[in-house]
Amino acid sequence: MIEKLWFQRSLIAWLCFPVLYPLSRLYKWISVKRKNDFLSGKKVSYRSPVPVVIVGNITAGGNGKTPVVIWLAETLKAKGYKPGIISRGYGGKSEHYPLRVSDGVQPAECGDEPKLIAVRTGLPVIVAPKRTDAARELLQYDVDIIISDDGLQHYALTRDIELIVVDGKRRFGNGHFIPLGPMRESLERLDSVDFIINNGAEKSREMSMTLCPERAVNLVTGETEDVASLSSVIAFAGIGHPPRFFMTLKGLNTDIVETVSFSDHQVFTEADLAPFLAHDGDVVMTEKDAVKCRQFAKDNWWYLPVSAKFSTTDEAKIIHKIEEVIKQYGP
Repeated sequence: MIEKLWFQRSLIAWLCFPVLYPLSRLYKWISVKRKNDFLSGKKVSYRSPVPVVIVGNITAGGNGKTPVVIWLAETLKAKGYKPGIISRGYGGKSEHYPLRVSDGVQPAECGDEPKLIAVRTGLPVIVAPKRTDAARELLQYDVDIIISDDGLQHYALTRDIELIVVDGKRRFGNGHFIPLGPMRESLERLDSVDFIINNGAEKSREMSMTLCPERAVNLVTGETEDVASLSSVIAFAGIGHPPRFFMTLKGLNTDIVETVSFSDHQVFTEADLAPFLAHDGDVVMTEKDAVKCRQFAKDNWWYLPVSAKFSTTDEAKIIHKIEEVIKQYGP
């Protein structure tokens, strides 16, 4: 229903407009007021002693932020820096915060995306409902740069560089604020960020980024296979925009017999996964879903990792900007 309401012309959108429009205007007013309170000094922002890079968006839903966070963290690590990541930990519930995402911490505690980032990068990842708390905690791990997974609207944390990720296909939907539309901030916000990253398309003034699939990885054995070699595949996804994942699989000539969509950040139970447990063919899921499904996995279950890819020129621009800021902070 959200997809039809926010991104399609539909009867649902027409029927919901009178009810949701006032709520949308209220959301916008609160969003603008909160931002202005921090920018005017009425509310105090925390400035970290090391640079902070925000990877966020101005819309709700999956735009491809997490792969960009992973790419940025791994690129900086390869250049000799010591990045760490902070996140709100959406979907996770822990008895205490801030929480470091260690091997023993489950996605139900920290959230699926922070768990994925920690597994992929091997870097310190801290989650907390308030990113300022996460940033303070992260400083204990000898980091020299903080990457915030989302948090563009968390103005309680001062930032040095802002990267916005835009869905190249769906863009900004109907242009209305939540709950009538997907907007968290107005389009004018694009004029104040350092880089606009377009996921899946090309547009002037925006950096093109593609999500490149790798070989499928078996959840039980860790072996890898070309996804096209798998047979009678049921594919499922609990991400912001599942059709993107299914289209990726089809583009790789995957033998798909069925696709199943779950809500973003779905907390899986064995009952949810029962149809896949009984499937005789192969089951393929996203990497984000895989971190929540290992305890149920069978030897015919696979996940498809994807990695963010930029042109050499655009990659150099982003890294150069970050290095300039790091120099300003000094040794």
